[in-house]
Amino acid sequence: MSEATSTPKPKVFVVHAPDNKAEGTLARRLAVRPRHLEGVKPLIDAGIITVGGMLLDPDVPYTEGELPKGVGSLMIVRAESLEAVRKIVISDVYYTEGVWDHERVSIQPFFVATPLT
Repeated sequence: MSEATSTPKPKVFVVHAPDNKAEGTLARRLAVRPRHLEGVKPLIDAGIITVGGMLLDPDVPYTEGELPKGVGSLMIVRAESLEAVRKIVISDVYYTEGVWDHERVSIQPFFVATPLT
C-alpha cells in the first residue's frame, strides 16, 4: 500500500477540561452526567477515548462510595488531528452545558512513553 493511500495513524492527545468556577457547576455536572456518559460511550468503544475521568478537588478528601467533588475532567484521546479532538470536546454535553470552562480547556499532543491499555 502506498503512503498516499494509507490511513494516517491516529495521534494521541491529552485533554484537560477544568470545570467552570461558577456557582452551581457541580450540580450541573451531576445533572448532565448520564448524557455525557451516553455520548462518550461510542468513542470509548471505538478506542478513540482511551482514558477518561473526573479530576478531584485535592482539598476535599474522597471517601469510597461517596460523591466526589470534581473540579474538571481529563481524557486521553486518539485522533488524526487536534481539530478532530476539538470537535469531540466542543460537542460534549459538559462543554455545551457550561460544566467545562471554555477558556481553560487544553488539548495537547502527547508522546506516549508507556503502553496505553
